[in-house]
Amino acid sequence: MAEDVTVRYSDSDLQEFKEIILKKIERAEEDLELLNASYKNGSDNGTEDTSPTFKSFEEGTDTMAKEANMQLAIRQEKFIRDLKNALIRIENKTYGICRVTGKLIQKERLKLVPHATLSIEAKRNQ
Repeated sequence: MAEDVTVRYSDSDLQEFKEIILKKIERAEEDLELLNASYKNGSDNGTEDTSPTFKSFEEGTDTMAKEANMQLAIRQEKFIRDLKNALIRIENKTYGICRVTGKLIQKERLKLVPHATLSIEAKRNQ
């Protein structure tokens, strides 16, 4: 008795996921540009660096903020890479298949986390 198990998502489902992913990539790249601009600080030509008052404290705060933005930028780059890898899986028609169980990942999960490669079941077993 063969189980009636869907092996992969239909082409129309894959197209729907592709559109979701492309929108997320666009938004993520815009966010990355903002983060990069904030930690590179290339557009700041103010005079606050000429005032000696509290200079060392402000420099420390600025450095911490830049480091935090740099960490966020690194995370954002990884997110974009994961989304682009998901697009490759769509082209290969392997998108939405759990890499541990081989079963389809729930549509609701993929709509929320379109770069997911694990089903909830596999994630819980980790």
